[in-house]
Amino acid sequence: MQLSSAPSHPAYLRLVRASAWYDLVVTAGFATPWTYSLAHRALSAAGDATGLGTMPALDAMQTLYANLLGSVVVVWAVLRIVRPLPLHGLLDAAARTLFALWQTYALTHGGPRVLWPFLVVEAGFGAVQFVPWVTARRATARKTIQDS
Repeated sequence: MQLSSAPSHPAYLRLVRASAWYDLVVTAGFATPWTYSLAHRALSAAGDATGLGTMPALDAMQTLYANLLGSVVVVWAVLRIVRPLPLHGLLDAAARTLFALWQTYALTHGGPRVLWPFLVVEAGFGAVQFVPWVTARRATARKTIQDS
């Protein structure tokens, strides 16, 4: 996709920033072993209370991967909050598509149903950040055809 067809409307940049704030709030708890332990307990309790299932038992490797995810997503979120750009929205849409795929994989392989709300948000933010790129690209293609 060409950057010349990037959606640059201020509303789009607010959307990029809003998705970043969501990421920061939801993922900050995953960034350290101590906060992940608390987040793990909270997710398990919420899943148990709602009948969506509990998280698997906490272990060192799960904590490591959660911390890697949390650290990277927190930094990515801060970048999009401080300097939202159209390209950041496109890249975030791609990342959310991947996250949604892996969450779907986990759900279809016995993962806790507490993942469902996160999957819905990932897919939603991914779609609303990607659609303006498709629309802009189509408009650019139509204009190119008309100008020919």
